[in-house]
Amino acid sequence: MQRNPSPSSYRQNDAQTLPEDDQLLIHKEVRPNTQRIRQDMGESDDLIIRQVFYENTDKAAAAIIYVDGMSDANIINQFITDVLIANMKRLSHHHHEEMVVTDDDPVLLAKELLIGVGSIQTITEFSYLYKKLLSGEAIIILDGSAQAYSADVRQWKGREIGESTNQTSIRGPRESFNETLRTNTSLVRRRIKDPRLWLETYSIGSITKTDVTMMFINGIAKPSIVDTVRSRLQSINIDSILDSGYIEELIEDGKYSLFPTVYNTELPDSVASQLLEGKVAILVDGTPNALLVPTQMITFFQSTEDYYQRSVYASLLRVLRFIGFFISLLFPSLYIAITTFHRDMLPAPLLISLAAQREAVPFPAFVEAFLMEVTFEILREAGLRMPKATGQAVSVVGTLVIGQAAVEAGIVSAAMVIVVAITAISTFTVPAYSMSIPIRILRFLFMILAASFGLLGIFMAIFVLLLHLCALRSFGEPYLSPIAPYRDNEMQDSLLRMPRWLMFRRSDTSTDSGKERLRKHG
Repeated sequence: MQRNPSPSSYRQNDAQTLPEDDQLLIHKEVRPNTQRIRQDMGESDDLIIRQVFYENTDKAAAAIIYVDGMSDANIINQFITDVLIANMKRLSHHHHEEMVVTDDDPVLLAKELLIGVGSIQTITEFSYLYKKLLSGEAIIILDGSAQAYSADVRQWKGREIGESTNQTSIRGPRESFNETLRTNTSLVRRRIKDPRLWLETYSIGSITKTDVTMMFINGIAKPSIVDTVRSRLQSINIDSILDSGYIEELIEDGKYSLFPTVYNTELPDSVASQLLEGKVAILVDGTPNALLVPTQMITFFQSTEDYYQRSVYASLLRVLRFIGFFISLLFPSLYIAITTFHRDMLPAPLLISLAAQREAVPFPAFVEAFLMEVTFEILREAGLRMPKATGQAVSVVGTLVIGQAAVEAGIVSAAMVIVVAITAISTFTVPAYSMSIPIRILRFLFMILAASFGLLGIFMAIFVLLLHLCALRSFGEPYLSPIAPYRDNEMQDSLLRMPRWLMFRRSDTSTDSGKERLRKHG
């Protein structure tokens, strides 16, 4: 047997076609398998098929198949190809009648080939073979074996682990997720070194076959919540999953609600913290955003930084965020209602000042506020979409210039510019961007009701909003918990954060057996 095959015996192509009645199971011969793979993948240029042939024959003894750019070609050449060539005598057992080979011999040989490479898995169907192949693994096909074998030699260039640009923190870890699923799961495991942290991975998307991993701590997460998440993931029937937003929209409660019922974050420490609270994390390959369920509205006003500093500071910051929430939601509508219907509520000097400013303004307060709010939203969106080097400068300068020019032109009053500016700044006090979106939408609804009915319209809108939030659920859990329904054991970490030595019970989203354990996390 030759150790270093000549170019004629070390080939990269097969030109024959497959029979139409070819089955979906792995064939015992190498050539029909390679032919089918080439045909199904349309002779793609990045598909590499390297075959080793028996000496002085056209029969392939083995084949290595991988996708260029997704697998480590150096490992394949060093560990797999060299071993295949070195084991040509064992591969040629079909040509030597005196050799007695057991049924397990191809499997044992495959394991020997993959020593130092990675895990080996047995494949019997083409559907599973394509999943492994297109995930970056190398496929080994041996002559005489009705099974193929996959080696984990995945390697592709991805973004390094860095600091999140969307969720900044003054104190605490700087790491954030990237677009590689296995990197993200390892970041969580580094923080929770417990065997009860279980992972379940599903392939979702009939075309993309995206890996989606569900993470939870067995014994802390409620089995009913885990079963609900599992059933919703398994029931997804869609062609493609390109981001965690696809999953969020397909599994969330309150599909017609403006408020998010699934929490998303880029921070591994935030995921670890909420896993310890009994929640379930969902990580999607190709996106740095992890999903956490169930979630409550109060969670969107909490920051991981709250748990890395003293409770007094964290509590004051939370109060400040709630104040910013109400200002961003109600301030323009209150200004419209008071200046339009309830002027007698204002002190005389302030009323005279506002009247003097509005004397030259041709529009009512509602139109004035509506124009300014829409203008600011356009500037904010433009600032996000423009290049980072100029986007922030353009949005800030544009706001100042347009505001000043509008006041000088008599289109809006100076007081309205102040109201809109304070409202816009208050929106950024909410740590979660997904919660600021419904605030911005509802603000316009409150403005319309304030212009129509004054304070009565605002109170009506608040009442309806509270009814909606009380009825909203996130995977069976009340959205306004622990305020409505009131849960005393969770109030220690809701509107305020109590000192850590007083936080001794988990939330009701965890199992009963886990509630009494000391909480040593954030």
